[in-house]
Amino acid sequence: MEKTGILYAGKAKTVHTTADRDLMVLEFRDDTTAFDGEKTEALADKGRVNNLFNAFVMQKLQDAGIETHYVKTLSDHESLVRNLKMMPVECVVRNRAAGSLVRRLGVEEGQELTPPVFEFFLKNDQLHDPMINDFHILSFGWATEAQIAEMKSLTFRVNDVLKSLFADGDLILVDYKLEFGVFDGRVVLGDEFSPDGCRLWDAKTMEKMDKDRFRQGLGSVVESYMEVGRRIGVQF
Repeated sequence: MEKTGILYAGKAKTVHTTADRDLMVLEFRDDTTAFDGEKTEALADKGRVNNLFNAFVMQKLQDAGIETHYVKTLSDHESLVRNLKMMPVECVVRNRAAGSLVRRLGVEEGQELTPPVFEFFLKNDQLHDPMINDFHILSFGWATEAQIAEMKSLTFRVNDVLKSLFADGDLILVDYKLEFGVFDGRVVLGDEFSPDGCRLWDAKTMEKMDKDRFRQGLGSVVESYMEVGRRIGVQF
């Protein structure tokens, strides 16, 4: 698929237009950022690893009946995806307490959350992705009531599929974020699912195997991503 231009260049991915207005090329770069871009580094091979990891997970979700924007892998760093009209919200599910939830509520890291906690955040780096709720989304026209309900339903369906997938690899899916868009009137999963956008711990040692390794200076970031992928069946 020939690229015709750059639609958007984010912190770690670039979205390219194509001659087909319904399709785009999603390029995964080696760039890695944390704390709203305050910490930045290029990690060798990370783009390739995240591209292949995301393709594997998206295919698993599609096999489970969850529609995603992923079409096919084009190269080590690029995938063909559908052109969604993205909704500017992030859907976060927390199966265990970690990160900002611990800081906000003063709860113990690792505490199991039953039922899982669902949260909405506005996708806006300049505002540090503030927490929002259904009423903000409706009032500002970011999504309809039906779309909100569908995003919640799909996010929990993803949780069921991926908790089991990672558990089979002796991993705990602590939390994650998803982004959705609209394609032909349907709410469809977009963006990516990789260790950049979730927390994954080793089920036996509780070792952090995700982007917290970069945030906290623990090292072996890409190596940990690859170990997670191998445990669930990703072929690198």
